[in-house]
Amino acid sequence: MKKIKISAVSYTNTKPFLYGIQHTDIINKIDLSLDIPADCAQKLIDDKVDIGLIPVAATLNLPHWEIISDYCIGANGAVNSVFIFSNCDIHEVTHLQLDPQSRTSNNLAKVLLKNFWKITPKLITDAPDYSVDTNTTTAFVQIGDRTFGKKGNYKFVYDLAEEWLKFTGLPFVFAAWIANKPVPQGFVAEFNAALKIGLEHRAELLKELPTREDFDLEDYLMNKLNFDLTEDKRKALYLFLDYIKAL
Repeated sequence: MKKIKISAVSYTNTKPFLYGIQHTDIINKIDLSLDIPADCAQKLIDDKVDIGLIPVAATLNLPHWEIISDYCIGANGAVNSVFIFSNCDIHEVTHLQLDPQSRTSNNLAKVLLKNFWKITPKLITDAPDYSVDTNTTTAFVQIGDRTFGKKGNYKFVYDLAEEWLKFTGLPFVFAAWIANKPVPQGFVAEFNAALKIGLEHRAELLKELPTREDFDLEDYLMNKLNFDLTEDKRKALYLFLDYIKAL
């Protein structure tokens, strides 16, 4: 059988899924590549892969897409790895640097700026001084492992999953397993089972990860991240896409 091409996000939040994939026979049936979120999405858009663990905002750029798993990268409240970092209160921010590695989180920031905080700072893409601008009214979006241990470095820190919950009362889905074409149901079932095994072995995975003094990886993988793609998360996903369309 022709191997199914899969792209997955390379951050720590994906490691439980990768553990399941790499410790089951599914690894022999796929070509797996690890990418930053934006590249993961682009590969699916360009049809270079069949399935991607992609930022959900990228589905708006796909002519056909379908969710093929019961699992996702999500959170029921603060996720502790998707932030706006700022030296001033969010209502005083005049410029917001967007994360060059992100699609969904940048869009989440835009949705919250418009609909929740009701402010219109200038949005900066590919800032030459990304994340180091010393202007007191410039803030920046940052996601993933690069945020670990940084919360104490800024006077104002906004966890975007937590802010979304305040705004909507719903959890948030950052990334989901999306196919750009029909995938055999037998494969989907086996793939889903592999992901489940990975989630069930997070304790073993944590023993393999380097310890950090500045970040609680166990709390992150066991509590802050929520991997089940529940009905509330599906509702939140489609609501978020509607907000993006209205930007």
